[in-house]
Amino acid sequence: MSLGLLPETPLVSVLVIAAASGIIWLGSGWLESSAERLSSYYGLPAVIQGSVVVAVGSSFPELASVVFTALADAFDMGVGAVVGSAIFNILVVPALAGIATEDPVDANRALVYKEAQFYMIAVSALVVTFAMAVIYFPATGGSGLGGEMTRPLALIPLGLYGLYLFIQWQDVSDHEAADDGGNVNARRQWVTLAAGLLVILVAVEQLVGAVEHLNHTFGIPEFLAGVTIIAAATSLPDALVSVRAARSGKGVTSLGNVLGSNTFDLLVAIPLGVLIVGAAPVDFAVAAPMMGVLTLATVLLFTVLRTDLTLTDVESYVLLAAYLVFVGWVVAETAGLTDLVRGA
Repeated sequence: MSLGLLPETPLVSVLVIAAASGIIWLGSGWLESSAERLSSYYGLPAVIQGSVVVAVGSSFPELASVVFTALADAFDMGVGAVVGSAIFNILVVPALAGIATEDPVDANRALVYKEAQFYMIAVSALVVTFAMAVIYFPATGGSGLGGEMTRPLALIPLGLYGLYLFIQWQDVSDHEAADDGGNVNARRQWVTLAAGLLVILVAVEQLVGAVEHLNHTFGIPEFLAGVTIIAAATSLPDALVSVRAARSGKGVTSLGNVLGSNTFDLLVAIPLGVLIVGAAPVDFAVAAPMMGVLTLATVLLFTVLRTDLTLTDVESYVLLAAYLVFVGWVVAETAGLTDLVRGA
C-alpha cells in the first residue's frame, strides 16, 4: 500500500509507524471510554465489560490489520500480527497493569475458570482449524505442511465464538446492575465509539502499508514482521484499557479484557479475513511453533492468576521477562541463529 504523498523511504516508513501507533492510542482512548460508559448504561457485569464489550473494541486494530493484509495478499502478516498481539496481551499487558498499581491486581474464580479456560479452548480450536486446512486443502510443493484455509473452515472458530457469546449472555441475564447508568448519554457515546473505530481503521491501514515497505526493503519475513511490529502497535488499545482499569481498582475488568480480546482475535479476526478474501494460505510449519509459544504463555498467565487469585509485582515481572525471551527468540529466528520456525 502506498504511503500517499510521502516518499517511500525506510525513515518515512518508521515515522509513519510511530505516528500511526500514536493515532491508534488516541482512537483507543475514545473507544475505551465510550465502551465502558455504554456497559454501565446497559447494566453489564464487570467480567462482561472486560471480556466482551471493551475487549471487542480494543481488538479492532487487530481485526483491521487482518482485513487489510488479507486484501493486500499478505495474510501471513495478518496472522502473525494476531498471534504476536495475543502473546503481547497475555504477557506484557497484565504485567504493565500489575506494575502500574500499588496493590496486586485482583482476579476471581469466574475469570480464571471460565475466561482463561475458554481461551485455552480457543487456542486449541485455531490450531485444529489450521491442521484441517493442511489435511483437506494441501498446498502443492513446499514442505508438505502448507494448506489453504477456506470459508467453511473459517466457520469453525466463528461458531465457537458464538458459543462464547451465548455463555456470556447467560451470565448477563442473571446479573443485577448496581448502577443503572442513568447519567450516560448513550447516543453521544455511540458516536464517540464510532469515531474511535474510524480513527483506528485509518491508522492501521497506514501502519500495514509502512510495515510492508520495510519488509520489501530489508527482506523481513511477513509473519515475523506481523508478530513483532504490527502486533505491538495494535496491542496499544489493550494495554491502555487494562492499565486504566487496574489503576481504577477494576482488576477483573483489566484481566478480562486481555483474555476476551485474545479470544476475539483468534476466533473472529483471522476467520473474518478468510471470509472476505475467500481463502488464505496457511503454513503449519510457521503457525505451529508460534501457537505453541502462545500456549506456553497462556499456561504461565493461568498459573500466576490461580495463585491466590491475584497478580503481584513479582509475577508481573516474570511475565515481562518471558516476553523479552520471546522477542529475543524472534530476533534469533530473523537473523538465522535458530531454525525452529521452518516456514518463515
